[in-house]
Amino acid sequence: MRWFVTILRLIVISITVVPFSIIAICSLPFDRSGKIYFWSGRTWTTLSLILCRITLSVKGMDYVDRYGNYILVSNHASMFDIPVLMSTFPHIRIMFKKELSYVPFWGWALRWGHHIMVDRKKGSDAMKSLDRAAKAIGEGGQVLLFAEGTRTRDGKMLPFKRGAFSLAAKSGIPIVPIAINGSYSILPKGSFDIRPSQIEIVINPPIETKNISTREQEIQLMKTVREVIAHSYVEPA
Repeated sequence: MRWFVTILRLIVISITVVPFSIIAICSLPFDRSGKIYFWSGRTWTTLSLILCRITLSVKGMDYVDRYGNYILVSNHASMFDIPVLMSTFPHIRIMFKKELSYVPFWGWALRWGHHIMVDRKKGSDAMKSLDRAAKAIGEGGQVLLFAEGTRTRDGKMLPFKRGAFSLAAKSGIPIVPIAINGSYSILPKGSFDIRPSQIEIVINPPIETKNISTREQEIQLMKTVREVIAHSYVEPA
């Protein structure tokens, strides 16, 4: 019975993404601010969370401005990590792999919209994507990066990669370390069994990056951010 409910939820989520993707795409020619575009994505993700009976608890919001200019760096344990952060911050730009852009409607909205596409197969393009992200973040809003590079398979945090911290060095924009607790048990990597529960987001104070100029400083920044997130992260039992 639980599998039937999960499949039904996924079907409804897949159907509802179509009209919101169309709204997002159609808004691009005349809404340069992206308000309608981001509203579409945020509304769809919020509805998806409600449909899956996932509740959200946020701690530390007083440390940041929801509309502020930040690089958001988080751990990554579930497909629901992006929806919960999109529901929390209004103007998140995500960095997504090129393959997702081929998904009808949703992928097209990602490709043509305000998010940042990365071709992981080409190292040179991955570096160019950091330049595009630095330019985008300079225009306001937030860029979201999962520093582990992929979802954990056992709930434990993986080693961090340098991408987010190279972006910080290029842009000089503060990093906000974020821990997402509880998402692993809802939908682990490799599973399609959605288990309704609560997800907790722990927002830590921003870390300035204006003086980051060397590789060694990037690595130290990476270690500092990981320690902050690890301190707020609760590993699943």
